[in-house]
Amino acid sequence: FVEILKGLALTFRHLFARSVTLQYPKEKRILPAGSRGIMSLLRYADGTERCVGCSLCEIACPSNVIKVISAEEEGQPLKRYAKEYTFDVTRCVFCGFCVEACPVDALAMTPVYEYAVYDKRDLFFDKEKLLAMGDRYFPVQAKKPAYIGSCESQLFLLTAKAKGYPTKASEPLALPGRAR
Repeated sequence: FVEILKGLALTFRHLFARSVTLQYPKEKRILPAGSRGIMSLLRYADGTERCVGCSLCEIACPSNVIKVISAEEEGQPLKRYAKEYTFDVTRCVFCGFCVEACPVDALAMTPVYEYAVYDKRDLFFDKEKLLAMGDRYFPVQAKKPAYIGSCESQLFLLTAKAKGYPTKASEPLALPGRAR
């Protein structure tokens, strides 16, 4: 009999307490900084896309939801890009392995966790849709790094040479304290 009275006392104590329930569609929970939502592709500050089409995200994905078809720029065989990039949200487990595998930080997880649609085909994202999501949720982009042949790389090579580093493979390495 005592157990029933303890149970009723607990019930009445919580009956008049303030509710902690959120009215979900109207009130949304504040997400922590590391939360993972739908993936997006990022661009550099000059508008060029970061993805180089290496397919490491495709390999790292445990659910095989990413498909990358890469191509080379004409006249520049060392510069690659993702010709086609598709992402199937219906099979994604939001693990973030693809983001961690990307060597050029071309992928990021957005804070979007609710993506309800009436047609399942709307959950197959192509490259343009992923880039648009990246532009929307990550408006501040990183500067494109200097590549060999650009004016920034020439400045880098001049700075490296001034510090005594070799700028060509044929030059010997200048060790500190030794004369050439």
